[in-house]
Amino acid sequence: MTRKLTFIMTGLLLGISFGAHASPAKDRSALIKHYKQILPDIKFENYIYGALAMNPDAKRQYDDIMSFPPYSMDMDKGQKMWETPFKNGKQFSSCFPDGGKNIAGNYPYFDNAAKRVVTFENAVNACLKKNGEEELKYGESEMGLLTAYARSLSDGMKVNVKVKGSGALAAYEKGKKYYYTRNGQLNFACASCHVENAGKFIRSDQLSMMIGQASHWPEFRGGTDIVTLQKRFIQCEKNMRATTLKPNSEEYNDLEYFLTYMSNGLPMQTPVFRK
Repeated sequence: MTRKLTFIMTGLLLGISFGAHASPAKDRSALIKHYKQILPDIKFENYIYGALAMNPDAKRQYDDIMSFPPYSMDMDKGQKMWETPFKNGKQFSSCFPDGGKNIAGNYPYFDNAAKRVVTFENAVNACLKKNGEEELKYGESEMGLLTAYARSLSDGMKVNVKVKGSGALAAYEKGKKYYYTRNGQLNFACASCHVENAGKFIRSDQLSMMIGQASHWPEFRGGTDIVTLQKRFIQCEKNMRATTLKPNSEEYNDLEYFLTYMSNGLPMQTPVFRK
């Protein structure tokens, strides 16, 4: 089923105008104001915990689990991949400033020369290609383990995604449009759950706010099952009974660009555990 060209009313009520192209900064300010109104007891810095921020008991359980995370051995695998030399003797750290520390929060970014959004996974594969190595399959476990460790080198860094120039703004607008467009047999948009109904329950699951969602991927779910952000896009669209796209598609990259911009100013924490 094709994506329906109908925007949910939430975007319009918040002043997120698709026709007028409200600035990214105004979009973000409108969303922060919206969440303060519907979730007044949650501090902005706690948005990184999503639904956990709404449930003190669940948050305490999460903190206990994170004291001895069940995915420690998996992170060791990711570290080994990051530190193992390529055939030419170089390592991943040679491709990034300061060996890859405190840089993941700058991704995704819009590459004016390539005229597209570049995600952190794209940068990892570009590093492999540059050094004569085989690229990893986007969104799969091997890429997830590697980027989980690599992103952990930026823990505490504030998300700092920039939207500058006409090309970047166009990509941002496409990602925003995707987020607010109803889709699938259930006629939901991403925003139906995470903007309109944030804090409410679907069955036993409490819906998280959109701001903060992009600050902590990949996630380890149920202990050691690693899920990348774009794999989560696919899972959500399947839940909406919608046609899914491939990881690293232009649409998903633009969506990730928009979504991550909305988490600007929040500290990164990678990886995390979710049930």
